[in-house]
Amino acid sequence: MTITKYYISAIFEAKDVAQIAAIVIGCIPSFITGLIIAWPSPSVVKILEDKETYNITPQQASYFSVLNAIGPMMLSIFVSRLCDCLGRKRTLLISAVPHAVCWAMKAFCTDLNLLYVSRAIGGFGDSFMYNSLPMYIGEISTPRVRGVWGNGLICSLFLGLFSINLIGSYCTVRLTASICLIFPILFLITFPFMPESPYFYAMHERDQDIINSLKTLRGTEDVMEEFKSLKLDVQRQMSEPGTWKDLLTIESNRRAILAGVFLRVSQNFCGLLAFPVYAQYIFEHAGNTINPKISAIVYTGLSILCYIIAANFSDRLGRRNSFIVSMCLTSIPLVMEGLYFLVKEHFPIINVRYLQFFPLLGMIIFIIIASMGVGLVPTLMLGELFSASVKVKCLSIVTTFFSLSYFIANNLFYYVSHYVGLFGPFFIFAISNIISAILATYIIPETKGKTLEEIQQQLKKKKNANDDSEC
Repeated sequence: MTITKYYISAIFEAKDVAQIAAIVIGCIPSFITGLIIAWPSPSVVKILEDKETYNITPQQASYFSVLNAIGPMMLSIFVSRLCDCLGRKRTLLISAVPHAVCWAMKAFCTDLNLLYVSRAIGGFGDSFMYNSLPMYIGEISTPRVRGVWGNGLICSLFLGLFSINLIGSYCTVRLTASICLIFPILFLITFPFMPESPYFYAMHERDQDIINSLKTLRGTEDVMEEFKSLKLDVQRQMSEPGTWKDLLTIESNRRAILAGVFLRVSQNFCGLLAFPVYAQYIFEHAGNTINPKISAIVYTGLSILCYIIAANFSDRLGRRNSFIVSMCLTSIPLVMEGLYFLVKEHFPIINVRYLQFFPLLGMIIFIIIASMGVGLVPTLMLGELFSASVKVKCLSIVTTFFSLSYFIANNLFYYVSHYVGLFGPFFIFAISNIISAILATYIIPETKGKTLEEIQQQLKKKKNANDDSEC
């Protein structure tokens, strides 16, 4: 099959329309999370300049970039229980409420503490999204559709990063928040019409609901074979021990959690989400003749374009290899960025006037390479790695570690760049990428083209092989 045929069949096959629609609409909260993450990039500059309205210092404003991580760290374990009790769909719907409150407060409040609260509340919405959306996407889609559209979470998140830089650069802080308030409302209106995950129904033995969900998602009445297979798979997985203790004592669970935590933590410590937050700050200190606002828009705009392209072709390369190669290669532009800022800040005798274009070019090269692996693979695999009996618990652990590493990485960028120099974070992230690429060869399984049940059997193979050798 040629690349063109593969692309067309992945995008336009009629029977997949319902799955794709559910994924696209379900990813609106991820888009909103992208808006929230990168809100400081265009807004903090305007807030610091507007002393009459806000009167906020740079030190106080630095906390805007990390307060949204508090929600996922605090609520993930609680939200994980809702995914099993209420369902993936309803839990994801709840995210719209704190997201809407977050933007409403930014639209009408100017007090520093209230802005802090709005960032934290936005993070509460992110917690519902991070815990339910990967599960929802992984469970409603077939392996072929999941290979392309399963990247919807990260693609929509980067679309949010781009959109907030575009909107925030040309609108006031309050108008930007008012515009962003539209999206959680839109999600509340549209997502109730989407089907629930058939895996959730199978966990609760609601057979007719499973059949109805599969008919809607697969675009056909002939779903009995998949219904029987899915029900048996879920029954087998649910028959396995699923307590918190079993997450560590059962080897397949332990391997899945290790892979999930490793993927998400390494994603943060490669700088993937720190750079969009500080995009305008980076380009302002680069000394580029291009306006920092334009540079940030170009960078985030090319980011979403790269992710959309990569999402449609990355499944041909394999998850594991894509991640490892991407991690290795992204260290190159990061080292070059670090060298540029090191020379600019500490070796004024060297004239870098003719290299002022490089920070933008380096960041573009970074995001192109990252989009092929480290940006896509972690979020895609979150919906694939975990058994039904422990999935919500595992995702809550992964989300907690992801939020903690996000908090640390963003603080690290701010404090290292402030007290050491802007070159420092780039060198740290580059070293982290090399270490992550080496560890990935031992930690990450390959899940390309496999059903969720096949992935669980793959995670058990190592244990079975050890048992056979002992016999």
